[in-house]
Amino acid sequence: MVKAKRKNSIPKTPKFSRWHAVPLKSSFMVSAMLGILISAYWVYPQNFNWGVTFMLVFGAMFIAALISMTKAPILEDPKRYLK
Repeated sequence: MVKAKRKNSIPKTPKFSRWHAVPLKSSFMVSAMLGILISAYWVYPQNFNWGVTFMLVFGAMFIAALISMTKAPILEDPKRYLK
């Protein structure tokens, strides 16, 4: 008697060929700008290492927000994604 082969029950995820930017909220960019300013004027004079570290983190956030703003696809119904 020949046993039938079972199919794998786990569905395979599609592999994307390109990188896609995710649309970020505007509050993400605002928090990045405020974080850079607060780090530069308040944290940096208190402690050099923490000030530079925070400015780098918030700078990376700001760059991510700029990339998201320019490269993200236009959404048909943005209210659907903001839930």
